[in-house]
Amino acid sequence: GVIPCAPLHPHTAVMMDALELYRVARNRSPHFSIQAFVKTVSDLQGVQNRPYLAHLFSIALDVYLQIRLRVNDLVLEALRHDTPDWRLKNTCPTCTYTLKHEPDLKFKMLFAMDGNDSLKRISREAISADESAAQGLGERYIGDDHYLSRSFIDQFGVGCGDESLSEPTTDSSNPCAGRWKNMKEDVTSRMWGIFDKAGIFIAICRHGFSLLITDIVRSGERAKYPLAVISKLLDIFGNNLAGSYNIGCKFMTTLSRSTVGPRAQALNYTSLVLAFHGYAHCHLCQLCFLARYVDGLGLEDLEGCERTFSKTNRLASAVRYASSFHCCQAIAGYVVHNDEHNVYQNLTTMIFNNYKQALWIIEEGKKMLPHIMDDLGIMDVSVFRRWLLEENEYLTACSCEPEEETLQMEYWQKLYARKHLSDLTWTVATPSSAATLSFVQKDIAVTTCKETMCRHAMENFEKDLKIVQDLEVRLGIMKHWVPEDEEWQATGRLVANRKYQCCLDQLESLVVARIFKLLKMNQAGTGYKLRKHITKALKARSAAIHTALNHIVTLISGLYTLTFKEVVEYTFLADFDLLRNATHEDISQRPWAAPAARTAMDQYFKVCHAEEEIKRLDVEVHRTITYLHDEAHYVKACIAQLQVSHPPLTYQVQLHYNVCAKFTNHHLRLLTEIAHLPGFTGTILPG
Repeated sequence: GVIPCAPLHPHTAVMMDALELYRVARNRSPHFSIQAFVKTVSDLQGVQNRPYLAHLFSIALDVYLQIRLRVNDLVLEALRHDTPDWRLKNTCPTCTYTLKHEPDLKFKMLFAMDGNDSLKRISREAISADESAAQGLGERYIGDDHYLSRSFIDQFGVGCGDESLSEPTTDSSNPCAGRWKNMKEDVTSRMWGIFDKAGIFIAICRHGFSLLITDIVRSGERAKYPLAVISKLLDIFGNNLAGSYNIGCKFMTTLSRSTVGPRAQALNYTSLVLAFHGYAHCHLCQLCFLARYVDGLGLEDLEGCERTFSKTNRLASAVRYASSFHCCQAIAGYVVHNDEHNVYQNLTTMIFNNYKQALWIIEEGKKMLPHIMDDLGIMDVSVFRRWLLEENEYLTACSCEPEEETLQMEYWQKLYARKHLSDLTWTVATPSSAATLSFVQKDIAVTTCKETMCRHAMENFEKDLKIVQDLEVRLGIMKHWVPEDEEWQATGRLVANRKYQCCLDQLESLVVARIFKLLKMNQAGTGYKLRKHITKALKARSAAIHTALNHIVTLISGLYTLTFKEVVEYTFLADFDLLRNATHEDISQRPWAAPAARTAMDQYFKVCHAEEEIKRLDVEVHRTITYLHDEAHYVKACIAQLQVSHPPLTYQVQLHYNVCAKFTNHHLRLLTEIAHLPGFTGTILPG
């Protein structure tokens, strides 16, 4: 068949085979543009390419894709898959196809969510007056399954019931809450006016199937997007969900203060931090949120969004100047194709590889851990969890400054400032030499300047005096401290230690940024120019590290020596946290601070998570084999009924089923290989 390029009196038509070929080719390679395809067809047919042919092909493609959507609706209706949110409820067989009498898992579903700014779309209001009237056309394209509407998302924004999102975070139970700034409303609410769409926010399950997509509209990555995603998932899947976010620690506080918070708490929702991103958090935050220490997570790294974005980033050139409709059309078409042809194909491959990895970790861990425990004199593995609790308590105590000490340091600083201002006032007010007969106009200007400086110093002196008096009342101090007092000297040491902490924070951020730059430079796909740019940035950052290190060495002179070589070898923020708290007490005697003990702890938790992974994989294997069996029987029964009532639709149902059925033999083969793995504890019999 053919698709005409105009509704009335068409002069050109495009064959459906050509449209289908381009649809599949574009989903496999998003860089493949309509212009390139039309030119290719023209070359094959031996005709001259005309510029208007690309526009006509685009019209025919839109009609063809809408026909496919309508046919798909009819197929879903025939299969009784047209109920609200059916796709979301049945996205992933291993996550959603629950069975009776299966073992309970701590987390019913694991998913990851994150934003990406590669798929920006430039606003075309200045080009076309119809752009603003067609804003809602794009989100209607995909229906109500993948895309969340803008109106739904705006329910969770500031000014729509969640004013608390813009308030400063003071949650003492969340050590990293105030550390991250990319959810700060006054920062992320600003975006270049040229972009109508600043990217996408996506949620995917642990196997890679896309759950929900939202457009980031004229803003940065604001809190309303993850709040809308979680609200929708809680409505659909209910309790015991666990979602990861690169700033999951900060978002946990945001979620608890939002309108979604009470429902998330009632349904036992857990906020987590991605495994790789987690090492950019402070060590206390890692103990609470990092995948390594969260029970029930298994070996999941929760980094699925990054793998998805590595694919969708190739759509950037196709959507940058597209209309709102074509932008959603391209993204949705690619995501659906990726789920059906890539993620579904790799489903059992992922299960197979994870099972082998878990078995290997358990085998190696049970060989190494007893020897390490014997060397350390450890009799029971329960000591590792006790060490983890002790480390958490220690870092929590170090992170909380007593209020009285904070006030004393502020009081000392104000006294020191007053002393400096007093000396400055005397210096400015006292003439350096006697007046002479050669008093000229230049001296008058100098005198006026010094009088102004003296007045400013006196004003600042009086202002600090009021603050000092207020602090003396709050601290119960009867007379001013002087440098000879013991209180003055002790508090001065506290202030110096605080300066050390601030310098160490700066050094830490520079080293972590250096680590990320090195990882990016060695990453596949990084071009030559970008590598050269990163190399220059690393040189500048190394100079900044030297400067920050010199400041720290000056502050800690006499305690111990810290070299540039040692600092650049720090890989995890745990090293910085232990260094940061070294001024509080000597922790070298703590058993959990020894390198061998930390190695043993890591090995123990790896084994524990590998065993959790085996338990989850056994459930997923059983779900997958049951899904394959049930789906085949159900679709065959539907086809048998449709052959009598609606023969043409039967063919379309068969085509729809074949999209996934072509991988059935692949899945059955891998499931059989899993069943033959030494140590397999599940079953491949349908439930």
